[in-house]
Amino acid sequence: MRLLLQGGTGEFSFREFHDDEIPPYAILSHTWLAVQEGEEPTYDDLINGTGRGKRGYEKIQFCGEQARRDGLQYFWVDTCCINKANYAELQYALNSMFCWYRNATRCYVYLSDVPSPPLGTNAEFNPQSWDSEFWKSRWFTRGWTLQELLAPRSVEFFSRERERLGDKNSLKQQIQEITDIPTSALQGAPLSQFSVDERLLWMERRQTTLEVDRVYSLLGILDVKIPLFKDIEAATAFGRLREVIDKREKCVKELRLTDPRHDKKRIEDTKGGLLEDSYRWILENSEFKQWRSAQQSPLLWIKGDPGKGKTMLLCGIINELDKLPVKMALLSYFFCQANDLRINSATAVLRGLIYMLVGQQPSLVSYIQKKYDHSGKTLFEDTNAWVALSEIFTDVLQDPSLDGTYLIVDGLDECVTGLPKLLDLIVQTSSVSSCVKWIVSSRNWPDIGERLVNAGQNLSLELNAESVSAAVSIFIRHKVLELAQRKKYNIKIRDAVLDHLSLNANGTFLWVALVCQDLEKIPKLAILARLNDFPPGLDALYERMMKQIRNSDYTNLCNRILASIAIVYRPVTLIELTSFIDVLEDMSDEVESLQEIIGFCGSFLTVREDTIYFIHQSAKDYLLTKAFNEIFPFGKEGTHHDIFSRSLKVMSRTLRRDVYSLNAPGIPIDQVKPPDPDPLGPARYSCLYWIDHLLKCNIHKNLKDCGSVYKFLCQSFLYWLEALSLIRSLSNGVVMIKKLEDWVQANESPDLYAFIHDAKRFALYSRSVIEQTPLQSYCSALVFAPEKSIVRTRFEKCIPHWIQKKPKVEAYWNAMLQTLEGHTDYVNSVAFSPDGKQVVSGSDDKTVRLWDAATGQQVLPTLEGHTDWVRSVAFSPDGKQVVSGSHDKTVRLWDAATGQQVLPTLKGHTDWVSSVAFSPDSKQVMSGSDNQMLPHNLAVSNDWVIEGGVNILWLPSDYRTTVIAIWHRSVVLAQSSGRISFFEFAEASKFL
Repeated sequence: MRLLLQGGTGEFSFREFHDDEIPPYAILSHTWLAVQEGEEPTYDDLINGTGRGKRGYEKIQFCGEQARRDGLQYFWVDTCCINKANYAELQYALNSMFCWYRNATRCYVYLSDVPSPPLGTNAEFNPQSWDSEFWKSRWFTRGWTLQELLAPRSVEFFSRERERLGDKNSLKQQIQEITDIPTSALQGAPLSQFSVDERLLWMERRQTTLEVDRVYSLLGILDVKIPLFKDIEAATAFGRLREVIDKREKCVKELRLTDPRHDKKRIEDTKGGLLEDSYRWILENSEFKQWRSAQQSPLLWIKGDPGKGKTMLLCGIINELDKLPVKMALLSYFFCQANDLRINSATAVLRGLIYMLVGQQPSLVSYIQKKYDHSGKTLFEDTNAWVALSEIFTDVLQDPSLDGTYLIVDGLDECVTGLPKLLDLIVQTSSVSSCVKWIVSSRNWPDIGERLVNAGQNLSLELNAESVSAAVSIFIRHKVLELAQRKKYNIKIRDAVLDHLSLNANGTFLWVALVCQDLEKIPKLAILARLNDFPPGLDALYERMMKQIRNSDYTNLCNRILASIAIVYRPVTLIELTSFIDVLEDMSDEVESLQEIIGFCGSFLTVREDTIYFIHQSAKDYLLTKAFNEIFPFGKEGTHHDIFSRSLKVMSRTLRRDVYSLNAPGIPIDQVKPPDPDPLGPARYSCLYWIDHLLKCNIHKNLKDCGSVYKFLCQSFLYWLEALSLIRSLSNGVVMIKKLEDWVQANESPDLYAFIHDAKRFALYSRSVIEQTPLQSYCSALVFAPEKSIVRTRFEKCIPHWIQKKPKVEAYWNAMLQTLEGHTDYVNSVAFSPDGKQVVSGSDDKTVRLWDAATGQQVLPTLEGHTDWVRSVAFSPDGKQVVSGSHDKTVRLWDAATGQQVLPTLKGHTDWVSSVAFSPDSKQVMSGSDNQMLPHNLAVSNDWVIEGGVNILWLPSDYRTTVIAIWHRSVVLAQSSGRISFFEFAEASKFL
């Protein structure tokens, strides 16, 4: 950044600073004089000393003098501090302008058309003398001044005679009425809190000299960075800006797995609300204060037994950090919950944290965008999602624009998948920057402690028992006073309840909450007699709740509900629950009755926004251990079977062609919104998890010819694919079908196996089109399937009548499993990974791509770096690296897990590299110009696939290629169109 410095004799000079060295400075906001007449001094004018004669020079003098009065040595003026002849500098300045105004210590607005009041009158105390001119000032009509109003912390207004009129705070009412900008935005609320359309509306009545300047002046307000537009692009600049924003919003939308802010609100509501006085002790705790103030304490681990209030404590800390002055730091948090498959993994934690960070500072999405543009939603979901997201997360935390970042993760012990690598990342990133501070919580688990104990501060709730007990006492008083008021307790009952809770709580918030929940149901006259029914300790209380269920009229129903909720793969809605339990199936529209039934289940469960949750993870743990035999009389397998069989019934009853009545066969999934009520509501969970439950129970009797699975698939397979597409989960369906195929015995159930195998081929072949346009399940997917395909034969009647003549297609599935599309030019080389699970391809489009051989999805962002055609690719024997050779005469090594280049580019060839290979120990790479023949029983030669020297399959002309990969019984062919075709051959005899 180039700043002005005023010398002792009044002359000005420039000083340039790197971003991390910029001193405090003032900044000028003004309306330019006539540009075409050259009235504003430029960079060259000040360098050459030729600007003093220009009228605009007085504004530079004013800014310098005012800065000196305010104790600032440096200042910045847009007319002269940017060398506009330097293209790179101008582009950088336009993308940095908002940030420069935001970081200024003072911003002076010079209003050349607002006169001062008469001599001897204080302008700030007599606004009536200049108010009307202030309202009419040209400054409020210009495009560039919008960011100059919003970005700085301190904005002061000066008259034509340089007299101070007031600041953004003292004049906020007038400014708000003039601009129609919300007061909160004027006072510094993050602009990301306002929609893009709302921010564009603020610019609507403002003008700029050039239309393209409207776009440039919006960059900081919309938190977007773009290159300079060429003259021929200026007319489309606004459209380009909108395109950039739309792409960003789509990326963030697909990153979102959950909104942690909504999770926090749900948790607080579930626990009866957050009581401020019950967490304030932590703010004075020495470990917390040290974490907050000391740079060498970047990590605070809060640990304690179940029910001690860790989650609500973190909610309170979040609220306190949220009160920090705006723009001081970003705050991101996540709540792990073991019983919710969406939010119980390390990858989910990263998605949630990154989602909150980019929501507050949208420019951070640039760290995601490049990889997302290549991979789409799979970046966040495939097997390498953790690797990609951890790299993105680390880069985000190192962004130089971040003043500070607070990261909070609750319930590490509830992170079911990937906890060790999450802990390692937390420790690693806590030392990335002194601006990054972590708080995490968990139970007292040794394996968590081993990784965290030396990384920062530890705060044990057991060692702070006195503070926790005092907080619990505050909580007890609050809950009892609420009860007494609602139930109209007299003083004797109120004090008796207060005493019993105080004596037995043992510093456990959850125990108090559960007892109060039960007391709510007991008549006032019976309270004193029943108080001793509530024993101390969570397990004893849970046993009492089970006893109540045993003695109720709904024992069997409650046990079935508890068993179902204990083993589902994510929290289910009330409507979904009716699908699992036969006596509830006619109650899907009776929400209040269903909530009442949940209330019969002791206090183990709670309902928020029609979704059922355990009151606490310890409640689920108790049911799965000490109450196991009661709720699972036939073992978990019996409950899994009940959910599986009921799922088949609800899907058979619910699924049908065009279940959302879209009608138009080409409507894209992005334009589909579920109707209200959603016909898929009862079946959503079943569509996603019926196979998982099937595989957890005694499956043999279900996987027979003419069994329940076979009947369902024959009746509803295509409808199921449509439903999976509508709920954005078709790729999960492909994985489920493959799981099912692995379990079915072909010799025991030949018809079922044949259907599932055909269904897998159908799903793989049509996945892309069905995923994008659900109703093409009945059009393109069926029409282009082989005539004798079992799926096509079964669902022929679903082909629209308007397709009167169908194209001639093959009679049966050929050996090609699927076509992988993504390359934009010839594919020159393909290879399998050693385990056969991935395929790497190199193309004339100068890129290398990795694919999942099972689903056909690209598993990493495109590997870019070569400057010419990629001629050869290979996996290392250990599967950890990929090597590529190119027409650019270089060889590159890539990490197969991350997609990062692992060594500097290998140079030395004087001509294009035609072949690359690894040594058997993966430690050396060989490159050359002669192709290497690898020993395989299968081979491809000209127009034939060969096995053991015998021609077994003739290839049509559009399948012939010299680029092949062979692994075990699979062959990959790369066509010049950029497509990659898979074939798989059985080991059986090839005679007809």
